[in-house]
Amino acid sequence: MAVQRRGNVKISDANTTEKKLKRINAQRQSFPRRAHAITLLLTAMCVVMSWLFISFNDGITETLVSRQEVLSQPRVFLVQCSEDYKNYKRFPGCTPVKCGRSVSDSVVTEDEAQVLKRLAIRGLSLGGSDGGASILDLHSGALSWGKKFVNIYRYFSAEIRDIFTEEDFNLYRDVRGRIQRAIAETFGLDPRQMHLTKPTFFSRINSSAARTTHDEYWHPHIDKVTYGSFDYTSLLYLTDYNVDFGGGRFIFMDQNGNRTVEPRAGRVSFFSSGSENLHRVEKVAWGTRYAITVSFTCDPDHAIDDPVLP
Repeated sequence: MAVQRRGNVKISDANTTEKKLKRINAQRQSFPRRAHAITLLLTAMCVVMSWLFISFNDGITETLVSRQEVLSQPRVFLVQCSEDYKNYKRFPGCTPVKCGRSVSDSVVTEDEAQVLKRLAIRGLSLGGSDGGASILDLHSGALSWGKKFVNIYRYFSAEIRDIFTEEDFNLYRDVRGRIQRAIAETFGLDPRQMHLTKPTFFSRINSSAARTTHDEYWHPHIDKVTYGSFDYTSLLYLTDYNVDFGGGRFIFMDQNGNRTVEPRAGRVSFFSSGSENLHRVEKVAWGTRYAITVSFTCDPDHAIDDPVLP
């Protein structure tokens, strides 16, 4: 009887072992199918996440003006003024009561843009940031220099007239005046109540990694909050989007979607500087983007003079 019981135990063990082997084989056979399914799922998730990242990163729902277009007339987009202006001192004839953004291809010619680009290249060749964004301010003389700034009129006093000419500065001042008049006409302002303010500068942006906070030009911001004195902001582009550089579009971040202006040499884009025009600049992916930021204030206490060649 004892032997029979041991035999029964062996038969039971054999059956259990056989069942385990069948389960293992079944699991082995199903593993490739599960692995394939998981791979497909992960791939789909990666595609979706990549699409979401690209959508969030670009976030363009409307192109206000493309590079290919050449505007024969300014294109104006009115938006409601923010409540911010109630918290600032008002200057009749200048403080925004009509807000928006405008793009014009008739304020500055392409040839003039090329002259100003050469001016920027000559000036910025004297220094430049360690990162991707460099500036040259002809008013204060500030020039990016590694991780800091220097004054070109002091550092290069002996060579300055070999770098710039009176004609360069005359063109710069003339263009500034034309931009000021275009803004005044668009928003119904008295141009005599508008004053040039700082910072007003040339910018050079490429795809180099940021080294300091000055290189991180892509963060969303409001000019009136960032700079205080700004009431109207303008940008004069000196190079072409998708020709001289990739990325680098100017993006208005509205509540119902993001809207972009694609740079074109000689194109002027301007807007009221309050929170109705929250914006950012897309990261430059390749090439070099040149532009001039020209800013205006209604407060004479924040006015600056046109630059004069020493």
